[in-house]
Amino acid sequence: MANQELSAPFIGIVRHRLATDGKGVTTLVAFHSCPLRCHYCLNPQCLDPEKVWRTITISDLLDELLLDNLYFLATGGGVTFGGGEPLLRSEFIDEFCRIKPAEWKVNLETSLNVDRKHLERVMPHIDQYFIDIKDTNPTIYKEYTTRDNTQVLDNLRWLMSHEGMAEKVIVRLPHIPDYNTQTDIDHSRALLEKMGVKNFDEFEYIVKKEELNET
Repeated sequence: MANQELSAPFIGIVRHRLATDGKGVTTLVAFHSCPLRCHYCLNPQCLDPEKVWRTITISDLLDELLLDNLYFLATGGGVTFGGGEPLLRSEFIDEFCRIKPAEWKVNLETSLNVDRKHLERVMPHIDQYFIDIKDTNPTIYKEYTTRDNTQVLDNLRWLMSHEGMAEKVIVRLPHIPDYNTQTDIDHSRALLEKMGVKNFDEFEYIVKKEELNET
């Protein structure tokens, strides 16, 4: 299996997460690299080429996660791919999912701001999606991330067009200080509900004073 020797850069592996990013006990596997440049980036190390924690092959990652196998099996948990943007490593995720134990759940934390081909590649393997929309307003989105959100919404529409996605998708709608308001969040939610999204996670970014002063 030559593809088993694919490798990817990571910023960390966090074990024994409970009710945070998927059912049961999960292990977060966080990839390096992201297409966005969010002003209040939660994981800025994913943007710094010198902050790669480790470069890991698929077989080595499987060995790492087998340490958590009993937790996964006992609780119905599994692995959560995050980052950074995990869909930039869609080939790695696809190949990993082909060799992992079938009982493990696979969760994905993503902005969806990637080419459709990456989403298509991993979709057969994903049990739960956590989609960080930021805001559906294109002006707010671009001011905050420096990127356009057309691809995000197109990918979400495509995803929601598939049977069963309403139960698999949780959309995160943050209140971003100095960027959006509750009214903006309500508008985003109404638009997303029209697409078929049923599950939302609304929360507020906790921002340090010095970060607010930089805006």
